[in-house]
Amino acid sequence: MTDHRFADVSGVRKALSDAKYLADEGTAGIVYLADRLGKPVLVEGPAGTGKTQLAKSVAEITGARLIRLQCYEGLDESKALYEWNYKKQLLRIQAEGDSSTWSDVEEDLFSEEFLLPRPLLEAIRADEPVVLLVDEVDRVEVETEALLLEILSEYQVSIPELGTVEAHQVPLVFLTSNGTRELSEALKRRCLYLYIDYPDLEREREIVSAKVPGVDENLADQVARIVRSIRQLDLKKDPSVSETLDWARTLVLLGIDQIDAQTATDTVNVLLKYRTDIDKVVKEFADNPAELTDTSA
Repeated sequence: MTDHRFADVSGVRKALSDAKYLADEGTAGIVYLADRLGKPVLVEGPAGTGKTQLAKSVAEITGARLIRLQCYEGLDESKALYEWNYKKQLLRIQAEGDSSTWSDVEEDLFSEEFLLPRPLLEAIRADEPVVLLVDEVDRVEVETEALLLEILSEYQVSIPELGTVEAHQVPLVFLTSNGTRELSEALKRRCLYLYIDYPDLEREREIVSAKVPGVDENLADQVARIVRSIRQLDLKKDPSVSETLDWARTLVLLGIDQIDAQTATDTVNVLLKYRTDIDKVVKEFADNPAELTDTSA
């Protein structure tokens, strides 16, 4: 099994900051505990708040290989765990012809040579340090969720033809969820829990400054204040942190250092992706431009 990756919580926070992921004390603490306790982390929160990036950043600061399982409706064991290379097996059978009996061929067909490992098996079998990212776990069916729970409980996989594969090291595991469906109590009990919400004004300003080359403090402050005000409106989809960064990059690219109502109107489609939301925000820009940057809003 691997040694502990972090000495203390402050070390986690500093390392993440060096990797330009600005974590608060709670987030750094959960990462530290996940390492020490060998438990998966279930990260919930709105889309675009840095859940996936947390796993990527942890992989970066630990020098671990990132293995990602992107979840979707219909994901099954053959795509998440392993499957056999049926085409290659068929070619082997054809090559053997009539020279061998089935019992002679069968043992060879179900060997490592014909195994196609998928992300979960890859993470279990890896000799080197691994961060396993199970992204958008709330999109899979209950049966696949049960498979995840079984593997994450013991960090081992049973392959009927080959036997049990046990982990050489306990990977750091992050499961992300946007809350599209309620996850089982059993899975939640197995995990440490972290909720990542939209950042407060100061943190979003810091994120913009850290992530957007060429942005000055004044523009970063304006962007953070306007986005914060926009999120207080009744929108179909609030702007995510990633969309905030895209907007800031757009403004820098256009050479804008002061955001007025016209500039905001002309570029708001980078920040918002629904026509009804754009119309509502543009109206706010026109009717109440001062309120959009009011610190007390």
